[in-house]
Amino acid sequence: MSMRHMDAVMNDPALPLWRMTRARYERLVEAGIFGPGDKVELLDGLLVAREPQDGLHAMAVGLVRASLERAFGRRFHVREEKPVALDDVSEPEPDVVVVRGRLRDYRTHPSKPVLVVEVADSSLVHDRVRKGGLYARAGIAEYWVLNLLDEVIEVYREPVGASSRHGGWKYTQVQRLKRNATITPLGAPGSRIRVAFLLP
Repeated sequence: MSMRHMDAVMNDPALPLWRMTRARYERLVEAGIFGPGDKVELLDGLLVAREPQDGLHAMAVGLVRASLERAFGRRFHVREEKPVALDDVSEPEPDVVVVRGRLRDYRTHPSKPVLVVEVADSSLVHDRVRKGGLYARAGIAEYWVLNLLDEVIEVYREPVGASSRHGGWKYTQVQRLKRNATITPLGAPGSRIRVAFLLP
């Protein structure tokens, strides 16, 4: 490849992105356009590929779910890797969410989880910034990132509008808790979870 051709390729304008609403995305899902092997989620109007899980990630998701089921009890339902109808342009599939009520209360996807948890290794920056901004914008009071790289849990609370962050929103309170720490979810004030129980 000549230098002139290489320069032309490197300077090509970015491809236009196709945005869609959550309603349109759900119609595509219902029509069978996406099969079980199509790991995608709708984030801020864009279809984004979900990263495959390795064994450690899958174990961590299971540990988080089991701990949250104990902490929240029967008045809440803990969902694993299921869609959340955040707003008109976002339908992510977080690793774990806690919603009020029982499984049969949700013929449609829930929109206001009490707690959202993402398990992160290679997706750490994406989960902190892009997804964190979307969850804050949706008014989710508490968001956790189980950071497998540093073996900590990052706790995000108090969402506010912020023009400098993705989606114009961020969390103002951020804590990083190590294995020996405990955490009390906002939605389950009578419980305490040891961070070590969440980490593989």
